[in-house]
Amino acid sequence: MRDFKKLDVWKKSHELTLFVYKNILPKFPKSEQFDLHSQTKRAAYSIPLNIVEGSGRFTEKDFAHFLDMALGSAHELEYTCLLSRDLSYIDNELYTVINQFINEVKAMLLGLIKVLRK
Repeated sequence: MRDFKKLDVWKKSHELTLFVYKNILPKFPKSEQFDLHSQTKRAAYSIPLNIVEGSGRFTEKDFAHFLDMALGSAHELEYTCLLSRDLSYIDNELYTVINQFINEVKAMLLGLIKVLRK
């Protein structure tokens, strides 16, 4: 078992989730509360949650599987933020910041997945 709090990818994904909660979600209109708002929120917190769940598994293969799911959630978050920009819920500047943040987390996940699968 691994201590997820010591994993840099978990720390970064936790920061990403906090950023989404504080800077992205408040920009959504009330009409999106149960739709895009909810999906964006779930995609954001699903990334660190999958890392946490995977870190509790005993095999590298199982851990990598949960990292794959975290990566899928990162892709989902990437799209919900793109859609949010295109719907003018967030501006280009905020989109650029969140997109960079997501790409950093994706790169960290990919790197760890590669190490585990060697």
